[in-house]
Amino acid sequence: MGEMTTGGGTTIQVLEGSETGFATTKFDALLNWARKYSLFQYPFITACCAMEFMAMASPRFDMARFGAEAPRFSPRQSDLLWVVGTISQRQAPALKRIYEQMADPKYVFAFGTCASCGGFYDNYTTLAGIDKVVPVDVYVPGCPPRPEAVIDGLLLLQDKIARGDRTPAIVKPRRDPTVQAGNLVRLGKKSTAT
Repeated sequence: MGEMTTGGGTTIQVLEGSETGFATTKFDALLNWARKYSLFQYPFITACCAMEFMAMASPRFDMARFGAEAPRFSPRQSDLLWVVGTISQRQAPALKRIYEQMADPKYVFAFGTCASCGGFYDNYTTLAGIDKVVPVDVYVPGCPPRPEAVIDGLLLLQDKIARGDRTPAIVKPRRDPTVQAGNLVRLGKKSTAT
């Protein structure tokens, strides 16, 4: 049996294959771990982002490996609301009713720019972001968002569930455009100085 000491001064004993033992944890941590890997989704799909959502459910990207592939088409059996696409003012009360029918704890995933902020629709009929109607846990921007960004958002949601965090989060781009723009400005200043 090996021993390790962590930074907090606690000692962790590593058991060999022939030894037996037990593990201890907090009940909340165990419950959040179980919730993290058993997300039952309710897809509320209204527009063109549906194609990307179907790609996410296909074998190529395989949401099943993250424990989030089982769609439930009854809000009472689901805990993750995927809002995919444009939401009009007339659809907003139905979306709110579906959210209220879901069992607690419930999570909301804004899939695409239209669900996040209304998209390129700047008129009175389109809801300017679903956060006007229901609280959102993860925003995934893009028109449509790439499946990799959606996977990043799903992993971000799972991390938030494990921590018990309920603050909204946004999937960041893989490359920060402000750093890239700053490098271009510095490069431009060097070329004009010479």
